[in-house]
Amino acid sequence: MAAANILTVTEQNFADTVSKSPVPVLLDFWAEWCGPCRAIAPVLDELATEYAGKAAIGKVNVDNEQNLAVKYGISGIPAILFLKNGEVVGQMVGLRSKKDLKAALDKAITG
Repeated sequence: MAAANILTVTEQNFADTVSKSPVPVLLDFWAEWCGPCRAIAPVLDELATEYAGKAAIGKVNVDNEQNLAVKYGISGIPAILFLKNGEVVGQMVGLRSKKDLKAALDKAITG
């Protein structure tokens, strides 16, 4: 379950929440059964608070949203995509540190 400041992204709301977002979006592709996905969740919650107004944090459950996972070529999770104006500007796979995620988010915001 996503925290209050984290968007739950589905195929139905993707255009509004990601493609049309006025700020860059960190999109976490995850699944309930994925240990590293659960481990990164608190870090994403912190980033959602720290970057409020500058970037959005969204989560895509790959079990529920298989079409989105296929569209973005997700083969391993957690997979983190950084999107700006609906375009992928960065990608990470696997459990990453908050420092790495912040650096990529900052790059998406300024780049």
